[in-house]
Amino acid sequence: MFYREAGQFKTTYPSDMAIFPIAQDRIGIGIILAMAFIFIPLFASDFIMSSVMIPFLVFSLAAIGLNILTGYTGLISLGTGAFMGVGAYACYKLMTIFPGVNIIVWIVTAGFFSAAVGILFGIPSLRIKGFYLAVATLAAQFFLQWCFVRIPWLYNYNASGAIEVGTRTLFGIPIVGPNATPEARYYVLLCIVVVLTWIASNLVHGRIGRSWMAVRDMDIAAELMGIKLLDTKLLAFAVSSFYAGVAGACMMFLWYGGGEASDAFNINQSFLILFMVIIGGLGSLIGSFFGAAFISILPTILKFGLPAIGVPLSGATAEHLIHITVGGLIIFFLIVEPHGLARLWQIGKQKLRMWPFPY
Repeated sequence: MFYREAGQFKTTYPSDMAIFPIAQDRIGIGIILAMAFIFIPLFASDFIMSSVMIPFLVFSLAAIGLNILTGYTGLISLGTGAFMGVGAYACYKLMTIFPGVNIIVWIVTAGFFSAAVGILFGIPSLRIKGFYLAVATLAAQFFLQWCFVRIPWLYNYNASGAIEVGTRTLFGIPIVGPNATPEARYYVLLCIVVVLTWIASNLVHGRIGRSWMAVRDMDIAAELMGIKLLDTKLLAFAVSSFYAGVAGACMMFLWYGGGEASDAFNINQSFLILFMVIIGGLGSLIGSFFGAAFISILPTILKFGLPAIGVPLSGATAEHLIHITVGGLIIFFLIVEPHGLARLWQIGKQKLRMWPFPY
C-alpha cells in the first residue's frame, strides 16, 4: 500500500533512467543517511562506533571494489587484501614525506597507487580467465605481502616493522592518531564511503558499467560489439584496486590506528572480502553493504552479545562458530540463491509492491 509507484509519472529521460525512480526509495535513502550522520553518532557508544560501525564501513568499501571486478566484470580476484595493503603503505609514505598535507587527501590519493598496481597485475586478464586468473591474483597477493615484509623502506625502517600513525587534524579536530575520537574517525570514514559509493553507482549504471557487464556475460560477443576487452578489463582492475586501496588506508589510519600491515592484509583478508561479496550478492552495490554488515557484525554479536544476555561463550568457541556459520552460508547461497542477500532484498521489495495480490 505504501510502496507503490502509482501516480509517479516520468516525463523526462533523466527521470526515467534515475537510479532510484520510486519516491519511496529516495525517501528511504534519505532516512538511512540521516540515521548514519545523526542518530548513530548521538546514541551509539564508543565501543559500537569502534568495533561495529567503523569496521562495517571499511569492509563495505573493500567489498564494493571487489564487486566491481568480480560481480560486474566477472573477473575473479584473490588479491584484494594485498591491494588494500598497497593503499595503506602508500598513504603512510605520503604522510611522512609530505606531513603538511591533510591526511584525507593522502587516503584518497593512496587509492591511485593501488590502482596502478592493480593494472599491472590485471594485464594477464586478457589472456587468462577463471581459475587461472584467480591463481594469478593469488600470486599478486603473496608477492605484495612479501614486499610488505622485506622492503624496510615501506615502513620507514622501523625496528618493529609497523606503521606508526601520528595525530592529524581537520579544522583543529584530531581525526587520525591516538587523540582522535571514534566519532571523528567515523564521520570522516562515512563521508568517504558515501562519496565513493555514489561514484560507483554512477559508474555501474552508465556506459562503463554496461561494458563491464557485457564482458562478464560473454566477452567474445562484447568484443564483436566493439568493446575493447583490454581497456575494459584493466579499467575494472584499476577501479577495483582504487577502492581496495582507499579501504586499506582507512583501515590502517581510521580503524587500527597503526600496526603491522603485513598481518592485517594477508590472504585471509582477501578471502574475507570475497565471502562478503558472495553472501551479499554478486553484481550489487547494496549487496556489498549487506555482506559487509553480516560478516563484520557477526563476530561482535557472538563474542560480546551472547555473553551479555547470559549465554556463556568463550573466545575460541566464538571463532569456531563464526567459521562454521560463514562457511555454511556460502554453501547455502551458492546453491539456493547465487545472488545473495541482495536478491532476497529485491524479492521482498517486489512482493511489497504487489501486496496483497499474489506474486
